Amino acid sequence: MGVDYYNILKVNRNASEDDLKKAYKRLAMIWHPDKNPAGKRPEAESKFKQISEAYDVLSDPTKRQIYDLYGEEALKSGQFPPPSSSRSAAPHPHYYHRSANNHNATSFRFNPRDADDIYAEIFGSEGGGAGGSGGGRGYRDGFFRTSNGAGGPEFGGTSSGPGPGLRKANAVENNLACSLEELYKGFKKKMKISRRIFDSAGKVRTMEEILTIEIKPGWKKGTKITFPEKGNQEPGVIPADLIFVVDEKPHPLYKRDGNDLVVNQEITLLEALTGKTLDLTTLDGRNLMIPLTDIIKPGAEMVVPNEGMPISKEPGRKGNLRIKFDVKYPSRLTTEQKSDLKRVLGGVSL
Repeated sequence: MGVDYYNILKVNRNASEDDLKKAYKRLAMIWHPDKNPAGKRPEAESKFKQISEAYDVLSDPTKRQIYDLYGEEALKSGQFPPPSSSRSAAPHPHYYHRSANNHNATSFRFNPRDADDIYAEIFGSEGGGAGGSGGGRGYRDGFFRTSNGAGGPEFGGTSSGPGPGLRKANAVENNLACSLEELYKGFKKKMKISRRIFDSAGKVRTMEEILTIEIKPGWKKGTKITFPEKGNQEPGVIPADLIFVVDEKPHPLYKRDGNDLVVNQEITLLEALTGKTLDLTTLDGRNLMIPLTDIIKPGAEMVVPNEGMPISKEPGRKGNLRIKFDVKYPSRLTTEQKSDLKRVLGGVSL
């Protein structure tokens, strides 16, 4: 018999029209391509077409009768023995016509229905959007596919307005607060989400899922991590994308400026004139010793190359560390201190 349509829909050979519809709905909710991740989509498309073809044949009395009597090959080729007189009164006699070359055989033209049309008819008729006597055709054309059934995308429409594709729900965005240390080193974070889905029986249930978010070293505030179609499932709507947006927590010492790190360092006038060694703890926990050997003027800035943030698009490279100095002057000097300064600095040229 070839393909076993009854087995595809998981129904027995006496299945009623209602049984077929329930079986189709349950399987379509599982295997519709837009309800499956990109990696599983080719398999889902194949399964969805098989399910649709099985429903198309078994829900049509004439196709089902031919399939039951002669099998899939005869159904699709249209070549099988002529019906008996008792069968000539079938409810759809126009499907049978005599072959001009063979008066002993009956030719039947198999016209399979489009899988998306079937899906739209089954689910669209329940969504209150059909209207008219066309079996939901207006809803199907305007919502699922182009009105002439050819050309243009079948799916992939967005929520920006009505189009030929299946509408997609607006993306859901959530802030993901990260410390500067986390953005420097990179990290993985697990997030627990809860969303509504359809189970194998077509019923709505709540599913909890753990998402792993991988933050790459050097990512900046505003970077978006997208989990496609992880929103709630609804009939006739592609689930929303779930988007996490990187946000940056304030750091007690460092500030970020693009790929650079900026630190404000206060030193005394004596240190500005005579020098000192700065001891800074980097974002990855190293001790960075920076000797100050030159005289530091108020507002001066020192650049330490390659000690800034990692550059995410250029692995191995980093920005700079910029140290901005604030020279702290004494609030007062004694007469003796002033005299000593004049003696020491009196002959110094600027």
